[in-house]
Amino acid sequence: MSDGQHNREPEVRGPKSSQTCYGSSLVTRHSSLFLASSNPGKLREFSEAAAVRNVTVQPLPGFAELAVCVEDGTTFEANARKKAVHYSQGCSGWVFADDSGICVDALDGAPGVYSARFAGPQATDEENNQRLLMDLQLVEARHRSPAVRAPRPHGPFNRAAHYICVIALAQEGQLLTVVEGRVDGVIIDEPRGTGGFGYDPYFFYPPLGKTLAEINQEEKFAVSHRGAAFRKLLDYLCTRGQ
Repeated sequence: MSDGQHNREPEVRGPKSSQTCYGSSLVTRHSSLFLASSNPGKLREFSEAAAVRNVTVQPLPGFAELAVCVEDGTTFEANARKKAVHYSQGCSGWVFADDSGICVDALDGAPGVYSARFAGPQATDEENNQRLLMDLQLVEARHRSPAVRAPRPHGPFNRAAHYICVIALAQEGQLLTVVEGRVDGVIIDEPRGTGGFGYDPYFFYPPLGKTLAEINQEEKFAVSHRGAAFRKLLDYLCTRGQ
């Protein structure tokens, strides 16, 4: 995704194809990455994935005391870039920030960048999920109503959805790279599983026949949007010889 072609910060994007870079390749002075987020679920997932490559992910020191970065971008990339640059200004290490969310086809891509606050600024995961289901049910009812002349035929209702994660890496206020990951699935009506967070209990992943909340952390990161984006970030670090 792009936040426009004008006034873009210089950057070096990661490799288009996935590479293998395991072992001690990243055990250097830059073997630690700082996550600009207070979300414990994200920190846990990133930390476990990074450990496989001997990289440590730590919360950005003093994050809670830093001035909040206003996430007013209209794309995931715009928000990720803005957060990484903002929070890295006072840190000499590598700081990464992600912006992620769920996009539902029947809702024209909503909630999108508003996924975390779909039901309101302080909404809980459950409130966001209920808002999502309610909106889907309203659209589905219109889709099936014979009184509505929909441009598409009245067939099976489309519940296709995908998660997107964009990660931006910066150092001392300078953007280094932006990477993206995606996973496709289907929204179901009843929650399944107790793992994960966000919309995971309602996000059914057909290849495994489970929701993202029904699989363990290792399985989830192997197929998730966040896992795909983070692997690209680690591959990028390898190409820099760090």
